[in-house]
Amino acid sequence: MMNTFSFDINQILEQIPHRYPFLLVDRILECVNGEKVVGIKNVTYNEWFFPGHFPNQPIMPGVLILEAMAQCTGVLIYATLGCRPLIECYLVGVDNARFKSMVTPGDQLKMTLRIVRRVKDIWKLTGRAEVDGRLVAESDFLCHCSQKDPES
Repeated sequence: MMNTFSFDINQILEQIPHRYPFLLVDRILECVNGEKVVGIKNVTYNEWFFPGHFPNQPIMPGVLILEAMAQCTGVLIYATLGCRPLIECYLVGVDNARFKSMVTPGDQLKMTLRIVRRVKDIWKLTGRAEVDGRLVAESDFLCHCSQKDPES
């Protein structure tokens, strides 16, 4: 039987190493170890990137949508392995990324990522991001996770 969890911001901070201004996940609605994660990012006008992207029409950069999705993969992998302090995970590939619609202030980005397979230290996940049920982005992710060097 799979364990299902939800995480508030403090629990997310325990799961992944990202911090302000680069933490792009506000809540994990559902995390099923070894299977999937559903996370949200509340997009607000006071985000650090909006003054430059773009001043007259604020749009969340696509690369940051992918980063938010990748951070959700980190939550899922660390929760599945159950040992973040002993494991290092890095994003090593983004494939088939597609952007379908803009994300703007006031939107709530809902990201669902699923594990496709794991071969040794390489994890492949696939994900989609939606706003109000409308697909805004989708992509596949590759992550490398390995035992941390105890002397580092």
